[in-house]
Amino acid sequence: MKKQLCSSIFLFLIILSIAESQTCKPSGKIRGIKPPPNQCNQEHESDCCVEGHLYTTYKCSPRVTGRTKATLTINSFAAGGDGGGPSECDNQYHPDNEPVVALSTGWFNNESRCLKYINIYGNGRSTKAKVVDECDSTMGCDKDHDYQPPCPNNIVDASEAVWKALGISDPDSVGELDIYWSDV
Repeated sequence: MKKQLCSSIFLFLIILSIAESQTCKPSGKIRGIKPPPNQCNQEHESDCCVEGHLYTTYKCSPRVTGRTKATLTINSFAAGGDGGGPSECDNQYHPDNEPVVALSTGWFNNESRCLKYINIYGNGRSTKAKVVDECDSTMGCDKDHDYQPPCPNNIVDASEAVWKALGISDPDSVGELDIYWSDV
């Protein structure tokens, strides 16, 4: 009986340790700076950094499963769009009618998902999109990041084409959408 109890406690501690190791904790904070005039593109109601505000950063994202919970946001990957420079995976811009996404840093996983497709489930529909960029969760509030805050660690930042495929014709009116995604 004593041996069985010890085995059960040991197993419980292992499971607890695994669960804790799969959580994603903040990696730090950065202080916002005031963007220079006309340097923060607010297309799709994007946020600009606020001077002095502390923004949480992450090097990780929640664990990827066959049905990973995320928040869908809107982004333009086109030249001059609120996505800033060309996409990290292919150094190209992408028109708003192409189904492409940027993933939070942990899910982007050092470019391991570059140019691969993911399935996105939301609003009672599903669609497929190509990963072309990182939504940087580790940096922000600088010229390279269009003076926008760091990305949260659970974001799928999607083109208008993805939103339309999910049946939402005006993503700006929605802002964010709870979704699930999986690798194809």
